Amino acid sequence: MEPFKTLTAKACPLPLANVDTDQLIPARFMKRSRAEGYGEVLLHDLRFDGDGQPVAGFPLNDPRRQDAQILVTRRNFGSGSSREAAVYALADHGFRCIVAPSFGDIFSSNAVNNGLLPARVEEDEAEALLAWLEDGGETLTVDLEACRIVAGNTVFAIQIDPVWRTKLMNGWDDIDLTLSHLPAIEAFTAADRRARPWALPVRD
Repeated sequence: MEPFKTLTAKACPLPLANVDTDQLIPARFMKRSRAEGYGEVLLHDLRFDGDGQPVAGFPLNDPRRQDAQILVTRRNFGSGSSREAAVYALADHGFRCIVAPSFGDIFSSNAVNNGLLPARVEEDEAEALLAWLEDGGETLTVDLEACRIVAGNTVFAIQIDPVWRTKLMNGWDDIDLTLSHLPAIEAFTAADRRARPWALPVRD
């Protein structure tokens, strides 16, 4: 995965709470392969009407928000089922960071494992960011090294699990994280062999 350290990019406001994974990608679209890409069906039933036409006023349909890589939204984002395709849809649409007061637990884990930063802020800070974007703001800087978001002249602190932060900053998955401890693992194994040689399997 591409390491995530600092990102300065367009941001899109999504002033909705409790956006669940079925809204992020309706189940009927999960029949397609990942190779086809899920970005075009992200939030499909909110972005498009029954005739398949873009819903006027929906943030992701706003021409100013095209190519946004940061999504700012409200609490409990990514709740619901554990479908990893919800993260695929966000990533394939071009998002690299979601800013919200809280996230679904499984969604957050899936996001980190796919290089997508779930950046938690306080609820009043999320509202301030939404207001700033809706008042004409466009670009945010997300600095994972300093754990902060910069919007104009205002700075907001990011809250994230330190292990997830390490994984994102290095572009690691769970196997990479384990391998980062390889010298300690090998040292423990060698010491254990000396201390408990009888525990080793007997070989011919």
